Formats: sequence, C-alpha cells, structure tokens
Amino acid sequence: MSENWDVREAGPADAGHRVMLIPGGMCTTVWYEDVMAEPALVSSGVGMTAVTVPGFGRTAVPEDVTIDNYARLMAGFATERGCDVLVGHSLGANIALEAAAAGLFDGPLVLLSPTFSRRDEATFMTVMDQVGHVPGLGALAWAALVKTMPMAMKRSLPPARAEALAADLGTTDPAAARRIVRGYYDYLERHGALVERLCGAGVPTWVVRGDHDEIGLQPAERAALEACPQVTVVTVPDAGHGVLVEQPAAVAEVILAAVARR
Repeated sequence: MSENWDVREAGPADAGHRVMLIPGGMCTTVWYEDVMAEPALVSSGVGMTAVTVPGFGRTAVPEDVTIDNYARLMAGFATERGCDVLVGHSLGANIALEAAAAGLFDGPLVLLSPTFSRRDEATFMTVMDQVGHVPGLGALAWAALVKTMPMAMKRSLPPARAEALAADLGTTDPAAARRIVRGYYDYLERHGALVERLCGAGVPTWVVRGDHDEIGLQPAERAALEACPQVTVVTVPDAGHGVLVEQPAAVAEVILAAVARR
C-alpha cells in the first residue's frame, strides 16, 4: 500500500524493535534526521522508519484526509514494516494518538507536542482553517501561507538545519494542506477533549513538550494526563514546538524508554 510513500529508514534491517516516526503537518521525514542520527539510538540497534503523512511534502494526497483514515493508514504501515513503537510530532502525534485510541495499534506511543483540544492550537492555524472555508479567499490564503512560511519559520529553527527544514515546509501543495487541516479541525471538534481518549487507549505513552511550546496545554488537561497511570509527561528545557529538531538527544532518550516497555 505504501510503494510511493516518502520513507526514510535507519538501523538494522533485522532489528528486534522498530520505531515508526510520523512528522507533523507540512513536514517530511527530513524533520527526523537529527533524532535518527542520535548516537544513543544508533548504538541501541533499534530500527527506525520515518514516513511522511501522505499529502504533505511532494507526496500524493489521499481522497480521505480525515484523522481517522490517517490513523488507519499509519497503523497499517506500522504493521507492514513491523514497527512496535509509534512516535509522532504535532499533527503526526495526533494521528498516532488516534491509531491507539481506535484500537489499531497497541504498542507504546511517544507524542511530541500533540494537541488535546481545539483551544490548545496555535491561533494562526485556527484562523487559517476558518479562512480556508471561504470560497476563493481560502485558496489564496493557503497559497500565500505555503509560500511565506519557510522564511517566517527559518529564524526559529536551529541554525545548522534552518535552511533545509524551512525549505521543506514550502513543498506541500496548498490545496492539500487546506484539506488536511480542515479534516484535522473536524476531528478536534468531534472529540472535544482528547486526554480522555488517550487515557482510554491504555497504552504506555510519553507526552513530550518543550518548556516554551507554542501549542497550549490547559491546566485541567495536564492534571488529567498526570493522573493517567500509563502516561508520562516530559518537559524538555530550551525547546518549543520543534522539540525534535531543537533537542533531538532528549527525544531519543524518551524513544529508548518507550522501546524498553515493548
């Protein structure tokens, strides 16, 4: 099913454990390069498979862009490649969350800066979703966003990787991004609070956030996560929403902890 997907692999082909890494919205597997190269992961012998969410980057967009369908696609890919731990960033984290909540994946999760409710989302993305519903204007707004985002984001990225990561953000087709984000907001509205959905999945989970993450976490949501016995909340110093590129060693450490629970 995944012959034309954007896939990046590392580690032994016959690894005893394999981790699947899902990038966030408008990002490709390039965003996991630093994590996959971390010495602790390389020396562990763990297999790693990163896969771009279909529709982002230069990949083909599926007809069904709901989070429910993406959860099915990614869980199916995990089974196909023998992955027993799911790692997701941002929108990719929500896809991983839904895969577990829907009973499609029963291994440990590492969720990097997920969103647990619509009010946690970045204001500009909520505005873009609203504008995206306006005929004519929506298409123009999304085209402008994809064109300007690389330059706008570049200054907030690690200098050594800023050029490559910023350029990657501009490779997604604006029409695809608009559709996928609409499906994502529909998912947030339908479920309301996702902390309960995650806790109900019953799988070992690490929720990882930078100490100045741009995505919100309501006090009640944090309290519910901390009360959930199978969830560990990790706050990474000196990191924002891009924790996987800002502090890859810290992310690698959490991934190894998740592998140890498998």
